[in-house]
Amino acid sequence: MKAIRRFSVRPVLPEPLHPLGELALNLRWSWHPDTRELLTSVDPERWQAAGGDPVRLLGLVSSGRLAELAADRRFLRRLGLAAEELHEYLTEPRWYQRADAQTGGELPRAIAYFSPEFGITPALPQYSGGLGILAGDHLKSGSDLGVPLIGVGLLYRHGYFRQSLTSDGWQQEHYPELAPHELPLTPLTEADGTPVRVRLTLPGDDRTLAAQVWQVRVGRVPLLLLDSAVAANGPAEREITDRLYGGGSEHRLLQELLLGIGGVRAVRAFCRITGHPRPEVFHMNEGHAGFLGPERIRELGEEAGIGFDAALRVVRAGTVFTTHTPVPAGIDRFTEELVARHLGAEFADLDTGELLALGREPEKAEDGDFFNMAVLGLRTAQRANGVSTLHGRVSREMFAPLWPGFDAAEVPIGAVTNGVHAPTWTAEPVQRARNAGRRLADAELWELRRALREQLVHDVRARLRQAWRQRGAAAAELGWVADVFDPDVLTVGFARRVPSYKRLTLMLRDPERLRALLLHPERPVQIVVAGKAHPADDDGKRLIQELVRFADDPAVRHRVVFLPDYGMAMARTLYAGCDVWLNNPLRPLEACGTSGMKAALNGCLNLSVRDGWWDEWFDPDFGWEIPSADGLAAAEPERRDAIEAAALYAVLEEQVVPCFYERGAGGLPVRWLEMVRATLDRLGPRVPADRMLREYITGFYAPAAAAHRALSAEAAGELASFAARVRQEWQRVAVEEVEHGDEPPTLGGTVTLRARVRLGDLDPSAVEVQAVTGRVDGDDTLADPGYVTLKQQGGPDLDGRWTYHGELTLHRPGPFGYTVRILPAHPHLSHRAELGLQALPR
Repeated sequence: MKAIRRFSVRPVLPEPLHPLGELALNLRWSWHPDTRELLTSVDPERWQAAGGDPVRLLGLVSSGRLAELAADRRFLRRLGLAAEELHEYLTEPRWYQRADAQTGGELPRAIAYFSPEFGITPALPQYSGGLGILAGDHLKSGSDLGVPLIGVGLLYRHGYFRQSLTSDGWQQEHYPELAPHELPLTPLTEADGTPVRVRLTLPGDDRTLAAQVWQVRVGRVPLLLLDSAVAANGPAEREITDRLYGGGSEHRLLQELLLGIGGVRAVRAFCRITGHPRPEVFHMNEGHAGFLGPERIRELGEEAGIGFDAALRVVRAGTVFTTHTPVPAGIDRFTEELVARHLGAEFADLDTGELLALGREPEKAEDGDFFNMAVLGLRTAQRANGVSTLHGRVSREMFAPLWPGFDAAEVPIGAVTNGVHAPTWTAEPVQRARNAGRRLADAELWELRRALREQLVHDVRARLRQAWRQRGAAAAELGWVADVFDPDVLTVGFARRVPSYKRLTLMLRDPERLRALLLHPERPVQIVVAGKAHPADDDGKRLIQELVRFADDPAVRHRVVFLPDYGMAMARTLYAGCDVWLNNPLRPLEACGTSGMKAALNGCLNLSVRDGWWDEWFDPDFGWEIPSADGLAAAEPERRDAIEAAALYAVLEEQVVPCFYERGAGGLPVRWLEMVRATLDRLGPRVPADRMLREYITGFYAPAAAAHRALSAEAAGELASFAARVRQEWQRVAVEEVEHGDEPPTLGGTVTLRARVRLGDLDPSAVEVQAVTGRVDGDDTLADPGYVTLKQQGGPDLDGRWTYHGELTLHRPGPFGYTVRILPAHPHLSHRAELGLQALPR
C-alpha cells in the first residue's frame, strides 16, 4: 500500500549537537572535505544510505546515536572546531573586501545573479546540465572570494528528470517529487514568522500567481528559490514550478515571468528583512530571467517617478547579460500575442507596446512577430558577454542585426571564458597531493592516477549492474559485469547533455575501427559514456539507443559502457578516473564546454575539437586537437562527420594510445606523465571559477556599479532625452567631404585628414567624428581597424557644415585604407555602438 503524501520529520537535536544543523544546512559542506568527514562520522552507514546528504542523514539517525554523540567529548570538540571555522569563513574579510578597500569602495555593494537552474550538490537537484553547474560554481566561487552575491532561481518540485533505459536502450524519464523539508532549505519569513510570498497578476478575472521564497545557504552566498506549489494558487498555478524545462510555451513563459519579476521582488523582500545591501548590479545568466528588466523599470517609475525611457537607461546601466547560446534555435521565443497578454496583466501602468519592443526581433519571422528572450536581455543590459573567446565572436555575429550598420567585430558583446569551482571538482587524493607541498615523483603520480582509475572501475561496475537490473536483467545474468573495465587500460570519458551537435555517436561512425581500438591485444582502450537527452528530443534518444546497442554487444561490453542518470555525483568520479576526456561537437556550436576543465583539474588529458574554451587554451602539452572540417557547407553534414570521425580515430591510434602505452624506465609512460604534469601545473590554474569571477568583477560588475551610481533620476532623464534627440536628428547627420594631404605615404609617416560633416540641429558635443583605419583586403574591407578621433576645427561654415581634422600614423606597410564616420557621444554611453547609430560617407 502506497502513501498518498509524504513528508520528512526533522529531528530535534540535543542542545550540544545544535551546530550540526547549521553545518548541514550550509552547502559549504559539499566542497569542504573536513566538514564532510565530520558529518560522515555521525553515522557512516546511514550517511551512505542518505546518499551523502546531511539533511537526510539527520532524519535517519536514531535518537540513541544522537544521545551517544551528545555525550562524546571528542566528537563535540571536533564539532565545536568545525562550527567555529564555518563562522570565521562566513564573517572574515576575503579577497573581495580587500580589493574593495584598495579601490576606495568602487566595487558593488551587492550583485543579484539570476539563473533558471543551479547545480550546487546532488542533495539539491535543481540543474539539467552545464548552465546550472556553471551557476552553482559561480555562487561557490563567489562565496570563497567574499563576493556579495545573491542568487535567484526557481525551486522545481520534480527537479530535472531521472534517467533509466528500457531493455532495448530507449531513454525513460522519471520525475520523483522533492519535498522541500527534505532539502537543505529554510523559508524566508517576516519578523513574525509569516512566510514571504511574492505575487504576480495573470490574465483573466482576479487570477494571480503566488510563490513562496526558500533560502539556500551556499557558504556566504544566499540563494533564493521561488516555489509556486502553495495553497494560495489554483491547481494550474501550483504546477508552474513543477519541473525544469518542462511544459509548453505558456508554461515556460510563466516560469520565466516568475523568475524575472518574482525574483526581483524576492530580492527586495530578502534585503528588507535581513538588512543585506540592495543590489547595484543585476546579472542574467541567459535570457530566461529577462523579465527582471521590465520589473525594475516599473519599480523605478513608482519609486523615483521617472518615465519609461529614463528608467530603461538606469536598468541598463546596472545590468549584465551572459549568453550561452551559439545558435538562434537555442533561444526561448514566444509569440508577441502571448507575451502581450501577460505583460498587460502584470504591468498595467506601463505601455505594453514599449515593453514588447524590448524583446522584438529585428527581422520579422515568416510566421509572425516573436518576443525573443535573448534580445530582451541584450536590450536591457548595457554590458553583455559570451562564455569563451570564440563564443564571444560567434555571439557578435549572431546578434549583429541589433546594431545595424556596424561590423560584427564592433557589436558590444565581450567574452569571459567560463571556469569551474576547483574545490568541488578536484578529487580529494589529488587535492591532498597538492597540499603535501612537494612534487610527486613520477612513480607516485602514476600510482595516484591508477588509483583514481581503479576507483572509477569499481563505480562503473556498480552503476552498470544497477542499470541492467533496471532494464530487466536478473542478477544471475550479470556475472560478466565483474570483468567490465580494467584499472590498467587507457580510459576515455565522454559525458554531457545529448543534443545532436555534441555528436554522441561520432565514435561509432566506423564500428570496426572502434572495435579494433577497444579490443587491441596489447594496447586496448575502454570508453565510459553518459548523458541525458531532453525528454522531447527523440533524435537525442535515438543517439543514446544507438550507443547503448553497440555497448550491449557481448564482444565489447567489457570495454565500452553507457551509464544512465548522469549527474554531479557520477561526474566527479568520471572526471577524476578517466585518462582522456573526449569532446567532439560541431564547431563552433559548443559555447564553452566546462567538463574538460573539471577533468583537467585531476590530471585528465583533453581530446577535443577546437571549440569553446579548448580553442583558446589548446596546447599539445595538455592534450590533443581533433581536426575539424569547418570549410564544409552545412549542406554536407554526413561528409563532415565522416572526415572528423576519421580524424578522431587517427589521433587515438597514432598519438593518444602510443603515448599512454609506451613505457620508459621503471615501466612508466614518461611523455604521458609530462602531459599530466603540464595539465595540472599550467592548465589547472587557468580553469578555476575564481579567475572567471574576478574577470566579471573587474570587467563587468565594477563598471556596471559605477554606471548605476552615476545615473541619478535627473541624469537618466537627460540621457533618455539625449538618445531621443539624437535618433530624431540622425537622418540629417552626414559625412559630406573627406580630404587627405598630398604627401606620399611612407612607413612611419602620417596622413592629414580633413572631413566636413553635417550635424543637423545637434551640437558637436553630441557626436564623435572618427577615422577608422587599417589594412584593406582585395575588396577594400578594413581588417583589424584602428580608431582615431578627429578634432573639431572652428565653427560651422555658411552652409552649416562643421570641419574636423586629424592625422593618421602609417605604422604598417602594404595596402592601407580609411573611412570617416560620425557616432553619438555621451559620457553615460558605455560603447560606441550602444545606440546603434553611425553615419558614413555617402
